[in-house]
Amino acid sequence: MARAHALHRFARRAGMSNAAAPRQVPEAFNFARHLQEENAARGPKLAYLDDREELTFQELALRVRKFGDALIKLGLRREERVLLIAPDTNDWPVVFLGAIYAGIVPVPINTLCTVQDLAYVIGHSGARAAVVAQALLVGFRQARSLLGTDDCRQVIVIGAAAKLDEAETAFPRMLNSGDPSYTGAATHRDAIAFWLYSSGSTGRPKAVVHSHANLFWTAELYAKRTAGIRESDIIFSAAKLFFAYGLGNALTFPLSVGASTILMSGRVTPETVFLRLRQKRPTIFCGTPALYAAMLASLAIPSREEMNLRLCVSAGEALPRDLGERFSRAFGCDIMDGLGSSEMLHIFISNRPDDLRYGTTGKPVEGYTVELRDERGAAVRDGDIGDLWVSGPSAALFYWNAREKTQSTFHGSWLKTGDKYLRSDGYYTYAGRNDDMLKISGQYVSPFEVESTLQEHASVLECAVIGVPDPQGLTKCKAYVVLRGTAAPTQNLVTELQAFVKQRLEPHKRPHFIEFLPDLPKTATGKIQRFKLREAAAG
Repeated sequence: MARAHALHRFARRAGMSNAAAPRQVPEAFNFARHLQEENAARGPKLAYLDDREELTFQELALRVRKFGDALIKLGLRREERVLLIAPDTNDWPVVFLGAIYAGIVPVPINTLCTVQDLAYVIGHSGARAAVVAQALLVGFRQARSLLGTDDCRQVIVIGAAAKLDEAETAFPRMLNSGDPSYTGAATHRDAIAFWLYSSGSTGRPKAVVHSHANLFWTAELYAKRTAGIRESDIIFSAAKLFFAYGLGNALTFPLSVGASTILMSGRVTPETVFLRLRQKRPTIFCGTPALYAAMLASLAIPSREEMNLRLCVSAGEALPRDLGERFSRAFGCDIMDGLGSSEMLHIFISNRPDDLRYGTTGKPVEGYTVELRDERGAAVRDGDIGDLWVSGPSAALFYWNAREKTQSTFHGSWLKTGDKYLRSDGYYTYAGRNDDMLKISGQYVSPFEVESTLQEHASVLECAVIGVPDPQGLTKCKAYVVLRGTAAPTQNLVTELQAFVKQRLEPHKRPHFIEFLPDLPKTATGKIQRFKLREAAAG
């Protein structure tokens, strides 16, 4: 608790106005150096608080400079890649920013990545080095051995507690070899700064390539001008740093405004989240719809007096209206839902603290232009479902080694998101992914609409809807349902859920088939993998 009180003592003294007009990014721009300049006067303030130590802005800047110089001394050159495979601890932002500071490209990797997928990433990225947590080192060695090459031989091990191989170096030793006076690389705002591998909700992940300026713009346009994040805030993100959503929440945004951040290295559960909401009392919490649903279903919900939340943020999947309203009533804090992507780096359509409409994703973030188009590229009318296109300053440069996919996604200044949306009264409402849309009785059906309706039932914790053929070969809705609490998976409940949907939606949207599951297949970032449900249904 002493650490949390220290955070709040500074928060009461500090403040930041976000009313100024967005700044421009100079051509000569290094985002890691930019953060050091922005936070030069905040030396003793806590920047990060993980499960084992505190890290001030001054110490963070020192470690970033030292690690950047150590990478250069290791022999890495400009724009060569270094993998980052580690849980959320204070070492993570040091590695990520240290690499960017030196003009080297960090590539954060999902810590739950399988050995086979990790082998693919090592080979696909052509990384010269890797920073790997001790707990993940065995899997990394196995993945590298699958390639049968000497790729990625330089390995820096965080938390080394066992004997290391010849080419492996303990992180503290590596850090101590760096020069704290290192001034970093002179990079261009459009130079490659880092990669993010997409979460793989539809199959093999793609390497999304981002520039230095992209990080600046997400902070300037979303964090400051949409969410209103300020220096006095304490931020806790359940979404991990390797995910675009989590990277903004727990690194780009707090460091851009001088806020403090709580990091959690372990598994995210309602109980581990509640512990930090009670003990460390963040003012902003960032989660996913699946996590918010699980928090509401828990018997250990803290009282409002035990928490200090002023705002919650949601992304990864669209937030159902009923879920947002129930959470707001229970926690006394609104959830600001938004849509982002790895390609746009963070949220570009969002609700706002003073303009929040549950059941919608809100309105375009300042600086982004959004259009809904039909299959021929023409604008659709309000109320009609269309393909979502977006243009904005944080768009990725391209996909690495994927020319065909790059050309099908990036069209000049526009990006085709793959999402279906409709617009009404200026607000955008999610209709589903292009691959998930169903055509039933000659009419398009949004799986998300059916899912949102089912989740209003008291017995349903979460669900996913796909299309399956009936005995006549016609497509019908099938719902996979995870039940809440003590609800029993009976035929009577199937009939009740079908009637529940039929009373609220058109008859053809009723799920003809319902199957109960203990949980749904998801990516590590919380996105439901409907393609796995389709594969299971087809098999």
